[in-house]
Amino acid sequence: MSRDGTVEAMELVHVDEADDPRLDDYRSLTDVALRRVTEPAGGLYIAESAKVIERACAAGHRPRSVMVQRRWVDGIREILGSATVPVYVVPDEVAERVTGFAVHRGALASMHRPRLPPVAELIGGARLILVLEDVGDHTNVGAAFRAAAGLGADAVLVSPGCADPLYRRSVRVSMGTVFQVPWTRIGEWGDAIDDLRSSGFDIAALALADDAKDLADYAASRPERVALVLGSEGDGLSRHALEAADTVVTIPMVGGVDSLNIASAAAVALWALKT
Repeated sequence: MSRDGTVEAMELVHVDEADDPRLDDYRSLTDVALRRVTEPAGGLYIAESAKVIERACAAGHRPRSVMVQRRWVDGIREILGSATVPVYVVPDEVAERVTGFAVHRGALASMHRPRLPPVAELIGGARLILVLEDVGDHTNVGAAFRAAAGLGADAVLVSPGCADPLYRRSVRVSMGTVFQVPWTRIGEWGDAIDDLRSSGFDIAALALADDAKDLADYAASRPERVALVLGSEGDGLSRHALEAADTVVTIPMVGGVDSLNIASAAAVALWALKT
């Protein structure tokens, strides 16, 4: 009950012990390998900082709970509004012991993962989409989403082996644009290719190849609908992805540099192809 007599939907629960099972969603966040298994299987992801939690909620994502340090309670109250959510208020040292790092951003929320739409549904009205194949670095995934948001991509597709766009580092690097750009995870490559082709997309693989088309030339006569495909940091695109492409496109380089990293390449290519 608040001071003015109204009932507050936000449930404040003070937790002073790091081993309290109610904090299990936030435990050992530095163990990336474990979280790759537990988060998708459990249907959860972690939103870090009040700003990210606010953007996630604004995008329609539902929090399961929030763990907040005492001085950040009022900010979380404004974000959650009338949502009925348990908010675990913890001392700073408890937050650090639970997560394994100093929680400088004040709050973490355990969020229910949203339903991911089928590929065909996602790309229905799109003209320019970004496809990430097996990009394993969360920072690069987040930066690619930021480029997609800022440079006009209508959607992003990520392969089964791609790092999680909703992992907290991806979200942070993306500046919250993973909540803004429509995206989904594809299943088998063949199915995704069929969906793209049946929707009239030209599949443009960004790669080094002797017969690759200069990005500027491709952009000058770009097809009406383009699916721009980028591969992993080390090996680039798989043979299967290259064979499925309608066009192989390259960014001309100088100075003895043969390529850019994934995020930079995505930004350059999306800028060239935006309409």
